Amino acid sequence: MADKKFFARRWKLLLNLVTILSLLVVIYFTRKDILSTIENLKKVNAYFLFLLLPIEFLNYHAQTKLYQGLFNVVGNKINYKSLYRISLELNFVNHVFPSGGVSGISFFGLRLRNGDKLSGGKATLIQIMKLGLTFISFEILLIIGIFLLALSGNVSNIVIAVASVLSTLLLVLSILFIYIVGSQKRINNFFLSITKATNWFLALINTSNKETINIKKAKKAFLDFHTTYMEIRNHLDQIKQPFLYALLANVTEILAIFVVYLSFDKVVNIGAIILAYGIANFAGLVSVLPGGIGIYEALMTIILATVGVSPKVSLPVTIMYRIINTLIQIPPGYFLYQKTINNGKATK
Repeated sequence: MADKKFFARRWKLLLNLVTILSLLVVIYFTRKDILSTIENLKKVNAYFLFLLLPIEFLNYHAQTKLYQGLFNVVGNKINYKSLYRISLELNFVNHVFPSGGVSGISFFGLRLRNGDKLSGGKATLIQIMKLGLTFISFEILLIIGIFLLALSGNVSNIVIAVASVLSTLLLVLSILFIYIVGSQKRINNFFLSITKATNWFLALINTSNKETINIKKAKKAFLDFHTTYMEIRNHLDQIKQPFLYALLANVTEILAIFVVYLSFDKVVNIGAIILAYGIANFAGLVSVLPGGIGIYEALMTIILATVGVSPKVSLPVTIMYRIINTLIQIPPGYFLYQKTINNGKATK
């Protein structure tokens, strides 16, 4: 009981300490890359690197409009400025707290929870739908990427196989999600099983608490989750615009990497970048290190090597892209996240 009172009084301080510690971990694991990037800055065309600023701005604009469009479908009008800020905060959370996107989904639900007007379950589904549209729209880019590689003559059977597996996996996951949330019974059975398993595991750690996640509240959240999904499904004609913004968000990510190659005076087949980017990001979801450090860079280099891009070129470019991209996004995200935590907005 005393521990709970202490946490209730000191949760902001503890959360800030965890956040700062996570940032230090990111800096520690990327310290060599940071130094390498500083050295490489002398060798690159800085004018191209400055293009990353408007590209990243456009990327966040696309993400914000994507959120706004999905919320409009379910009857919630949220202003652009608020969602743009939340997008920056969310990127910081997903980058610093590695959990395959789960941390971001949880934070998004808490951040936007507002009584009966906007429940945590609705906000959570919007975030998952956003991820779903991002994955599905990326499949279009993946097909274009394979076509561009085929035109260049650099596509091998291995590349086709990898692209096919990635595309199929994204499709299967999308269909599985639609199947589960399309039925109230299925969504209850699926998520209640996960909730009970989580409670059982947490009870092994803390034997004094047998139900960390309240089952009754969880059922209410699942019902809200299903209801929100049905609202969206009944207005599929309104999903077109959010889908196009999801596609734009993916395009700007690919364009950012391409621009860094240009800064090194290298022109690389965009199809190769699309394929490598997709595989590296998907694998990075299961990384235990912040931002998929190590796995992302390795996979980008390996995949690009299979389509004829030398590691001597791809590795420094990937590191440069990751560091500069992080420096552009993390500071404003961290600043806004801290303001939110200090104001208690994400815990109401």
